[in-house]
Amino acid sequence: MADGRVERGNQTRRTVLDRTMSIASVDGLEGLSLGKIATDLGLSKSGVFALFGSKEDLQLATVRAAVDVFVEHVVRPVREDPAGLAKVWRVCELWLGYSGRRIFPGGCFFYSVSAEFDARPGPVHDEIAKVRSDWTRYVERLLEEARVAGAFREGFDPADVPQLAFEVIALMELANAHSVLHEDPVAYERAGRGILDRLRAAAAAPEELPERPPVVSATA
Repeated sequence: MADGRVERGNQTRRTVLDRTMSIASVDGLEGLSLGKIATDLGLSKSGVFALFGSKEDLQLATVRAAVDVFVEHVVRPVREDPAGLAKVWRVCELWLGYSGRRIFPGGCFFYSVSAEFDARPGPVHDEIAKVRSDWTRYVERLLEEARVAGAFREGFDPADVPQLAFEVIALMELANAHSVLHEDPVAYERAGRGILDRLRAAAAAPEELPERPPVVSATA
């Protein structure tokens, strides 16, 4: 009986977080309300409050749940890939698909909530900042692993790795912002072309990378 109650609680938590991630990607984390979500989902308000306790707890849980979704769609598929620029490109391709297919209705979840909390101190800001820093370090690590594996042309400066990571991430996020605002999936192709041009220009074997990205169709 205890195990059954725990599983029901876990299922309710998953149901609530699926809903809050979708809401927050469009309306922001401040748009979340424990009472309204319970009503919308036909759940007990007391049960939802018991799971999360406060709005801030719900916001933090939503951010962490979104990390799991992001990892599932962008990071996990390449874990067994060998180090190199092909792996870097594959991650970028997955990211553009994650945004373009609207895994979250508002596009990239973290782009949306970062704009909401970037100048607001507190635990939610700190959690979002940590997630964003972790993502940047991950891209930098992939590029550094590619460098160590000999994927860059002779003369490539290791100090350029953070700059390249910054440019790649910036192109992806601009594609997300443009596509969401203008309902224009072409932004993903343009970002993909920019990323590939940058990677190919630095690559020791540019022929190992595609010349053009696949078409990403945004889905509202």
